[in-house]
Amino acid sequence: MWQTVRGMGSRMFGGLRAEGRPGREERPHNLFEAAAAYVSACAEDDQDRIDEAAGWVSPEALSFGVNELACRAVVALARERDESPGTVARALLGLPAA
Repeated sequence: MWQTVRGMGSRMFGGLRAEGRPGREERPHNLFEAAAAYVSACAEDDQDRIDEAAGWVSPEALSFGVNELACRAVVALARERDESPGTVARALLGLPAA
């Protein structure tokens, strides 16, 4: 019986130790992580980080993530400024008020 318990403990703690080992396979990035990394790298004009983030997901997924990030950012900024999202979006792009 103790051998069974010891074996289960060994497998459990061995698995935990394996997670902290260098060279282990990392979990895949999701499209929102990729979009956040990509947009922040673009804002900082860091081509290496742009290329890295662009490789995390498909171009279609990255496009969707960047679009979602832009929508959320405009809505948050509009609430902060107490303006409409359209007004904020136009101002961010340097367009005249509609």
